[in-house]
Amino acid sequence: MRHGKKINHLGRTAAHRKAMLSNLASSLILHKRVSTTVAKAKALRKYVEPLLTKSKNDTTHSRRTVFAYLQNKESIKELFDEVSTKIANRPGGYTRILKTGYRLGDNAEMCVIELVDYNEDMVSTTGAAATGAKKPRRRSSGKKKEAEANPATETKAEATETKDENKDAE
Repeated sequence: MRHGKKINHLGRTAAHRKAMLSNLASSLILHKRVSTTVAKAKALRKYVEPLLTKSKNDTTHSRRTVFAYLQNKESIKELFDEVSTKIANRPGGYTRILKTGYRLGDNAEMCVIELVDYNEDMVSTTGAAATGAKKPRRRSSGKKKEAEANPATETKAEATETKDENKDAE
């Protein structure tokens, strides 16, 4: 049983894993997208999203806390100056993982992890997202769709109404 074993160790020692995630997070902040394996991307998402949340509050304490994780002055500057202003009103979910296929050498599942607000193709979508209004999600039984698709067929209620109207006309 694997009770209480949330973290994916990625086949590395604790120090190696910490250094790898720190470097991946710095690269993600500086370049806005990184190509890596799916397992590393999922581990990176858990590592970097709290740092992005902390960057919304630009204080000396939060800068020092994030620096303890990233150890890179350029990425700290980029995170607090540019990235935090772009994600300021987003309540969470700052990263997106897009699967790209399998690596040729070892058949590892590859993906691209990116910052959501920096992908212009996804940001400028048309429809409800562009207008700002959300379309309500509803389930339908399919009866309404059948009636719209096949207007020639009448329901029983409509048939009785037309008969009643015909009798009144006579």
